[in-house]
Amino acid sequence: MPGGDEGRGGVSERGKLVAGLPPAGSQEHFDTLLDHPAARIERIASFGHASPPDFWYDQAGDEWVLLAAGRAELVLERADGDREALALEAGDWVFIQAHRRHRVESTSADAVWLAVHLRKA
Repeated sequence: MPGGDEGRGGVSERGKLVAGLPPAGSQEHFDTLLDHPAARIERIASFGHASPPDFWYDQAGDEWVLLAAGRAELVLERADGDREALALEAGDWVFIQAHRRHRVESTSADAVWLAVHLRKA
């Protein structure tokens, strides 16, 4: 096929982001879609979940996250200690720098995220 992937073997993996979701449960569900030396990409199904009280993510790498379905509210901590609330709807994305503390304040019962965790070179 002209311009195709003959020499590279074509598409090796593919899927649908919001298809085949697990049933709602008591925990968020994390699926790694791609694990690469430069980044890890995961799908997160939230089903109305939120971060536990007083829990904050503080990750070593940068993260880019897209809310693919549903609604959610994130809270990010600013350098001065103040907090910034972000209301998100399907299609909204956020870039969170390494060590910027953040938490999921709320999600709708149908929230699905695409998270890209960047790794240091």
